[in-house]
Amino acid sequence: MDRTEKLHIAMFPWLAYGHRMPFLEVSKFLAQKGHQISYISTPKNISRLPKLPPHLSSNLRFSLPHVHGLPPGVESTSEVPIEKVPYLKRAYDKIRDPLSDFLKNSNVNWIIHDSLPYWLPGIAAPLGINLVLFGIFNASSFAFAGPPSALLGDSRKRPEDFTVVPEWIDYPCDNVVFKLYEIVNQQCVDDDVSDSHRIGRLIQGCQFVTVRTCFEFERDAIKLLIKLYQKPVVPVGLLPPLLSLPSNEDNKWETIRSWLDSKGEKSVLYIALGSEVNLSEESMHQMAFGVEKSNLPFIWVVRNRPVGEGQMNDIILSGYEKRVSKRGLVLRDWAPQLRILAHSSVGGFLTHCGWSSIIEALKYGRALILFSGGNSDQGLNARLLHGKKVGLEIERNEVDGLFTSDLVAATIRRVMVEPEGEVFRANAQAMREIFGNEELSNNYLNEFTRFIEEFSPSACHC
Repeated sequence: MDRTEKLHIAMFPWLAYGHRMPFLEVSKFLAQKGHQISYISTPKNISRLPKLPPHLSSNLRFSLPHVHGLPPGVESTSEVPIEKVPYLKRAYDKIRDPLSDFLKNSNVNWIIHDSLPYWLPGIAAPLGINLVLFGIFNASSFAFAGPPSALLGDSRKRPEDFTVVPEWIDYPCDNVVFKLYEIVNQQCVDDDVSDSHRIGRLIQGCQFVTVRTCFEFERDAIKLLIKLYQKPVVPVGLLPPLLSLPSNEDNKWETIRSWLDSKGEKSVLYIALGSEVNLSEESMHQMAFGVEKSNLPFIWVVRNRPVGEGQMNDIILSGYEKRVSKRGLVLRDWAPQLRILAHSSVGGFLTHCGWSSIIEALKYGRALILFSGGNSDQGLNARLLHGKKVGLEIERNEVDGLFTSDLVAATIRRVMVEPEGEVFRANAQAMREIFGNEELSNNYLNEFTRFIEEFSPSACHC
């Protein structure tokens, strides 16, 4: 197509914060290139987005239809316990008809979509609309999942089948597999349509796949995906977020910064286990005691988890905050994570291994204490980063996931301060050249944009 012709591109992410933000970053870049953006989501999720230039963007609000079992007003995974997420997926799938009506009367050329709306090719193809599957996870996770034939088949029937390296992996992968407790927890979720089936259908139905990674970090995995999918795989880069903070949160940051300023360089442990980690009360107590036993200064962001309609559960022991107050800062529900990680007093990050959090930490070269939250790709991420020696995984029982406070403390100290942990600290610092490289990130976004512009046929749906 003529490179001067501008496209109308619809963005359609899943209803989770970790999915929403990568889509937003790509939206902003495409809008800067002059393309028209339509961001498709629910009213509550749209309201949480920063504004794009109004002449280049529009937000399409589709209310979630009522689904029995989904509490009223819920529009995001962070608002429900994990066992309720299947109801959210059912509501999400019911957006199909109103979205189809919109597309029939639109001039959309492309839809950049997430890995769940398996029905999307069926409504886009008859309209001549091209599709990009945007995998917000890294290439290693998608490589482990396999080709469409594996995703749509039943070759993996037992949980144990996910604890071994798949036969199609053709490169050394440092045992990047699930632990048994991780896959059992995921399979306990009763989905009408499995995530594997959703992804398999979307790989088959899209024009090309993009993943949030780069050749500098995962060359072998990206090359394998091209072979497995038999279609283009175009990495969009790591999308490291820019350091910014809404003005209404400045007071909270000033308090945190003052606390960090009083600590030594790289002495502070930052802890954030994500908004959807579902640990038992005993496991949370073991984690808290382990952090305390490490004897290091720390900031812990505690997000109280939903336990029922309108109810939240406090996961920190009574009296804990007072006991650790001289060297620990416990923050409730939200914290400016990027600003904390950027501060020179922070030396390590105890993370649930969400890919976005890993990218933020390695942007600033923070060594990782890896504690998989057990959801989606997190276990694979833990093994991947452990294998690359930018962090160390907390040892856990492979069957039930249990662990001890002593192991938590020992792992924290090894990564943060002990001489044998220097390899993790040095390797994490070296990752800044990839994860913190804004020029590299922009190069990938430019290549992704060019691929869409040149791929579009001149007779596209307009």
